[in-house]
Amino acid sequence: MYRPRQLSEWLYQLAAAFPVVVVSGARQVGKTTLLRHAFPALDYVVFDASLDLENARSEPDLFLLNHPAPVVLDEIQYAPELTSAIKRQVDRAAGHYGQYLLTGSQQWQVLQNLSESLAGRAAFVDLHGFSLAESAMEKPAWLGRWLDPAEDFLAWSRSAPRYPGPLLDWLWRGSLPRATEIEADLVPDFWAGYHRTYVERDARLAGDINDWQEFGRFVRLMSALTAQEINYSQLGREIGMTPQTAQRWLRVMQGTYQWFEIPAFSGNPGKRVVSRPKGYLADTGLACYHAQISSPLSLSAHPLFGTLFETAVACELIKQCSAMPTRPAVYHWRSAGGAEVDLVLERDAVLYPIEVKLTAQPGRRAASGIAAFRAAHPHRQVAKGLVLCAVEAPRWLSEDVLAMPWNLL
Repeated sequence: MYRPRQLSEWLYQLAAAFPVVVVSGARQVGKTTLLRHAFPALDYVVFDASLDLENARSEPDLFLLNHPAPVVLDEIQYAPELTSAIKRQVDRAAGHYGQYLLTGSQQWQVLQNLSESLAGRAAFVDLHGFSLAESAMEKPAWLGRWLDPAEDFLAWSRSAPRYPGPLLDWLWRGSLPRATEIEADLVPDFWAGYHRTYVERDARLAGDINDWQEFGRFVRLMSALTAQEINYSQLGREIGMTPQTAQRWLRVMQGTYQWFEIPAFSGNPGKRVVSRPKGYLADTGLACYHAQISSPLSLSAHPLFGTLFETAVACELIKQCSAMPTRPAVYHWRSAGGAEVDLVLERDAVLYPIEVKLTAQPGRRAASGIAAFRAAHPHRQVAKGLVLCAVEAPRWLSEDVLAMPWNLL
């Protein structure tokens, strides 16, 4: 059964305003399925690394002549020679929109080549795994309402819909469409095949990786370091490689949408704050596979439970932000004294601090990082804070910090 994606309506608007729309994201997040359901009548071509389909690489102009617009070109990174030919076709048909809908799984080849060649002609959309709202087949609402100063968020949240699934299952399966649909016994096999295909195919094509087995070990190690600040020098020493190699391989993971980083907030340069970014694995299901967690129940007693919860919540917020026309900037914050806030959103010069706590009984102390952040930025407009946790119902932890259920939609 097809689950509607929250980007669908935005995709229609972009296709009506730009000649080229590029949908990029990790393998198996649903790019192909999204375009097939959004544009079922269009011609559809999928490329492969091992095959020059219809001479698309050697004769790109002839290929486009045989596949006139509008057309969907899937996995365009395997036919980068088409980029210039697409630009020529778009320029000849000026004023015609929605001509080429492209998908890709590698930022370097898709975004760099296309953004340079199709500047002003292409719109770019990042697709992620299922959000909680998509999994529940609901429309996302809570983050947009939280960022709206005119919204009575607390009154709305008390009766808002919730994601019906259990927390442990959500973290253990991950958010890729296939992993959420198959029987639990098959989930480890799914992630085993995903890891192998990613390491042996995607990563090797994306970067200069001579030892793909060592890179596979690196990916497993980074899974265990999710939701932590990244110190490349220390990272290199811990895993037995140079800091330069560790940084380069992390860039490969970023370029293939398996890793993302949140920069440190530096709104007050007069204060000493930690400037290192915070890194996250893109899917907790893959992290659970790498940690050899055999079932959702096993996760409950695992040392990574808390960091995987933070990772999943951070990913969820990124997904909701990506569906907004005006996306808030996302940061993390930690002072030199150790006070920290997991996520800080900024929009319209307003800061929205958010903490993630794996607890069902948060107290006032859970809001201490947000209080420290507010005190460190007295000249900035700081909104009321949030603590995303396992409470049953929203409740105030202090005068300006609200504890909110993790599964609110």
